[in-house]
Amino acid sequence: MTALCPEREIFLHSGGTVKFIRISRRAQLVAAGLLTMLLIGWAALTVSMALNSARIEQDRAALNAEGKAVASTASKVATYRQSVDRLAQELKERQDFMDDLYRTHFGKEGEGPAQQVVGKPDAETRSGAHTLNTRISAAPEAAPLFRIDQRQRQFAALLTGAVRQRADKAAAAIRGFGLNPDALARSAARAQGGPFVPWEGQDAMPGEFEKLSSALSRMEFLEASLLAIPSGKPTATPMLSSSYGYRSDPFNGHAAFHAGLDFPGSYGQPILAAAAGKVSFVGQRSGYGNVVEVDHGNGILTRYAHLSGFAARVGQSVARGDKIARMGSTGRSTGTHLHFEVRVNGNPINPRRFLEARKDVLQIQQVASARLADIGNRG
Repeated sequence: MTALCPEREIFLHSGGTVKFIRISRRAQLVAAGLLTMLLIGWAALTVSMALNSARIEQDRAALNAEGKAVASTASKVATYRQSVDRLAQELKERQDFMDDLYRTHFGKEGEGPAQQVVGKPDAETRSGAHTLNTRISAAPEAAPLFRIDQRQRQFAALLTGAVRQRADKAAAAIRGFGLNPDALARSAARAQGGPFVPWEGQDAMPGEFEKLSSALSRMEFLEASLLAIPSGKPTATPMLSSSYGYRSDPFNGHAAFHAGLDFPGSYGQPILAAAAGKVSFVGQRSGYGNVVEVDHGNGILTRYAHLSGFAARVGQSVARGDKIARMGSTGRSTGTHLHFEVRVNGNPINPRRFLEARKDVLQIQQVASARLADIGNRG
């Protein structure tokens, strides 16, 4: 220490005089200690300020993160509420649809399959076997909506069973006329269309409602096909003058095939459409004279021949029993009568099976007619 801090003398020349200042070893040590303390203090202050700055930045980052978390939570809450509101709206629309569907197809509320789902939820409903939306199905607020969904699904399943039973009756009635309902379905062109409006709930229709939709489509097709079958008498005549099949030709006596039924009557007697359809031909055909043809869909056509006049035009829609022509004796005819044919996919079949259908078959046809008329009145 003596070597590092020897006593020092500083000489000062001023005005021809010489002065000196002696700095003792102790003074040097004190000055060095003070300088060291100042340096240490400055360093400590600098480090403290740096630490405080880092802490402030860290706190600021934590506040920003917390703010983002709060914003994210608020966004999730808003999304959840929107999901619940959307679900409630979907359930309401679905319920309105099913109520209207049931009233349209099965009459008053509280009867049939609807009555079976009134009361306490069953075990399947309580267990939550189906899932509405994985984001909200477990939320307490969504529990009532979840139960409604289950009840609606159960109702849809019961309604599907009732629809299938009625479709089977219509199919049996079609078979009663000697026709194959499956063959009619294959030959029919199902006209469908419209803009694509995606359903916001899911990409696929829930299974119960998909089955209901399919069953309804089949029932409506079969009942419409049943009404298109010509079971009404084409004119008010109690007897036939010639039957379907092989016969002796009335002009030359040779064996010939008669593709329809002949109904005798008075000249000008009204000729009626045997089923609902659209007039597809009005005019003359070789051997038939004046002819009206009505297309009933599904490949079924009725032909009315030897007419004295027309009461319908091409493209006109007619109902069963509408007047479409007048009886006459035009074409290859021996006297006033109606020649009536039924053709399926262009081939003639015996019309007698349609005009002499069983009573129960006709009753099913009448029920279908009343239902479709009620749907039309509803708009």
